[in-house]
Amino acid sequence: MAKGKGGNTVAAVWEIAKPVAEQLGLDIWDIRFVKEGADWFLRIFIDKEGGISIEDCENMSRAIDKPLDEADPIEQSYCLEVSSPGIERELVRDAHFEACKGEKIKVKLIRAVDGQREFGGILEDFDGHAITLRLEDGSAMVIDKKEASKIRLDDFSF
Repeated sequence: MAKGKGGNTVAAVWEIAKPVAEQLGLDIWDIRFVKEGADWFLRIFIDKEGGISIEDCENMSRAIDKPLDEADPIEQSYCLEVSSPGIERELVRDAHFEACKGEKIKVKLIRAVDGQREFGGILEDFDGHAITLRLEDGSAMVIDKKEASKIRLDDFSF
């Protein structure tokens, strides 16, 4: 089984978690395996039409525990966290951008453009590499995804 950090671990966990989530009527939004201080965290973000409840998180956590133990895709000890991606969920995967077309988003850039690092607008298009953002003034801005440090839904502005 895939062991270690980053993509291999996430890919292995995704393969285990996806059928478990589907049995519970849930979708996997994202999976992250990160080190914070001395501790490792496996974070599984779940979603479903109508939103996620605490019971959904509990059910997924309980249902995924045994399959993770049996497959043992992670060699070090870790803390499992199952949660909703939240109202201001981060957009990372291509499927996230497709699902959120027409929604308000906030893009934080690695390097400023015209002295500005954050832009908000409507996600108009995504071609796998570039995001087309419709700004408040009606103009369009095309941003290369790799130039963004963070892209998330933005339900609290405009």
